[in-house]
Amino acid sequence: MADSGLVNWLTQPWERVFMQHAFLAIVIVGLVCGIVGCFVVLRGMAFVGDAFAHAVFPGVVIAFLVGGSIFIGALVAAVVVSLMIGVLTQTERMREDTAIGVMFAGGFALGIALISSTRSYTRDLASFLLGNILGVSRSDLLLTAGIGALVLAVLAIFRREMVLITFDRTLATSLGIHLWRYDQLFLVLLALAIVTALQTVGNILVLAMLVTPAATARLIADRLPRMLILSASIGALSGIGGLYLSYYRNVASGAAVVLVATGIFFVVWTAVQLQGPMRRWRGRGVKSSVDPATRVPSG
Repeated sequence: MADSGLVNWLTQPWERVFMQHAFLAIVIVGLVCGIVGCFVVLRGMAFVGDAFAHAVFPGVVIAFLVGGSIFIGALVAAVVVSLMIGVLTQTERMREDTAIGVMFAGGFALGIALISSTRSYTRDLASFLLGNILGVSRSDLLLTAGIGALVLAVLAIFRREMVLITFDRTLATSLGIHLWRYDQLFLVLLALAIVTALQTVGNILVLAMLVTPAATARLIADRLPRMLILSASIGALSGIGGLYLSYYRNVASGAAVVLVATGIFFVVWTAVQLQGPMRRWRGRGVKSSVDPATRVPSG
């Protein structure tokens, strides 16, 4: 009887088409953002992810105002912003973080100015900022899957270069890798990953899907391949858990997903913090057998 109740609890949300789309979309977002987020965390680019999420906002608003696809609007804006940052940083007087800051503030302000001209300003703004995962259509789902597959495919093709510019930029330069070119490629991939998450968790919470699963995986992973797998898994599981929480507790979907991811992070962090005293109490030292060349930096 108890087993039947559990099965019904798990399957009931899947009986609704909009929930099916939501589950599939958030799993794709969790996988893509989890993998891209590892490079974001290891390169210390959390601010960049947040800035991109805000900088593409005018593209989303313009698409909404003209009755076009929000995905396409965000996609175009993401590519334009990433290329603009590349152009601005060609001068020695302009650092990358400064250019990103300019685009972040200007882009977000433009989006707010545009959306404020509509009558349903408050409702529309809340939808854009907090996401509307329950409104994901079949075409949105296919586009999300397509963009996600493109991002992962490009990362796989250029995995050697991406790993080198993440861990050892001096070595990458000595091997003839053009740092600026691959930095720009990564910015485009980051922008595309953000686009996949905008409709599911919204403009404000998208950073959490990039950073939190990857930060959690970094606590327990010594090598990049393991970190990538763990981060993707945590991202997908957080999405599924958050949707169940949203469905049964009437919590905003995007916020629920992020809260589950944050909860997982603190559980893992607590376990890691307790692991050291437990080892000392047992009197056993643990030696690492991980190859230093592929080890994830701890700093």
